[in-house]
Amino acid sequence: MFGLGIIGLAIYAYTIYDVVISNFANETDKLIWLLIVVLVPFLGTILWFVIGRTKRL
Repeated sequence: MFGLGIIGLAIYAYTIYDVVISNFANETDKLIWLLIVVLVPFLGTILWFVIGRTKRL
């Protein structure tokens, strides 16, 4: 179980890193995605990889 926690934390940290380094049309989009990922970690991570990565410019 501890190993799964470490893997989950690594994926969560990578998601935050990916949002921060991504190029968006404006900074508001970046802030919104960052808030979604930080405030709703599990769902935010899934949404970022399903929707967010394809919507950035």
